[in-house]
Amino acid sequence: MRRAPGAKIDSDRLDEVVAQARRNADERMRGYREQSLRIHPWVCARCGREYTPKNLHELTVHHKDHDHDNNPPDGSNWENLCLYCHDWEHQKYSHYVRGDSASFGLTDRESQPATHNPFAGLKDLLKDPTK
Repeated sequence: MRRAPGAKIDSDRLDEVVAQARRNADERMRGYREQSLRIHPWVCARCGREYTPKNLHELTVHHKDHDHDNNPPDGSNWENLCLYCHDWEHQKYSHYVRGDSASFGLTDRESQPATHNPFAGLKDLLKDPTK
């Protein structure tokens, strides 16, 4: 439901909606995280660090296609990653989505050659003005 322009925001209702969204997200995460930890070994799929029940809270579940709603029961869209590798995966993806020039290991696009010449006109600037 849209709020009329100039109407007061119902902050209690907003707090309720945000809290419910967080509870739903936490519930979804618990479900697929538990499944992934049952299916996959307790090892970071990138760096190979092994986990025990003592430090298992540091092992995260990464969605390979970056779609947190794509949770097939066979775990094919998940991989267990340590906190550092998980952060790196999302950093790589955000750079890719933004179109930054660094490929960060993603090879879907060909990089464009540089066209800027920072030394253009330097020869003229270095000419002796007395000659």
